[in-house]
Amino acid sequence: MLRALIYLLPLALTIFAFIDCLNTPEDEAKHLPKIAWVFIILLFWIVGPIVWLAAGKVRQPPAGGRTPSEWHRSHRQEWVAPDDNPDFLKSLKEENKKDETLLKDWEADLRRREEELKRRENDPDAS
Repeated sequence: MLRALIYLLPLALTIFAFIDCLNTPEDEAKHLPKIAWVFIILLFWIVGPIVWLAAGKVRQPPAGGRTPSEWHRSHRQEWVAPDDNPDFLKSLKEENKKDETLLKDWEADLRRREEELKRRENDPDAS
């Protein structure tokens, strides 16, 4: 079983790198044209996939979690979640204030109507 793994692991790596290379847009292939990378992966089936994964493709940095490099620090910050965005938090506070004032108005209107009903019940001659 272990002998089969010696052949299956490089084969799986080659298949993965081949599919990854085919799915990569032409402008994201680094150093060589995409067709050259396909031939390198298929002809050198142990070294080719490793070289493709290491140097053949433009890799996207993670969305967050690590300290960004100097290049990323100079660019606009990307929000990972809505609660990271101060503008979104500000809009939530404003919306909450509007909802609270609307609720207070409704409660005041309800109290006024209840008092009016109590007055009508206590004074049957008024109507």
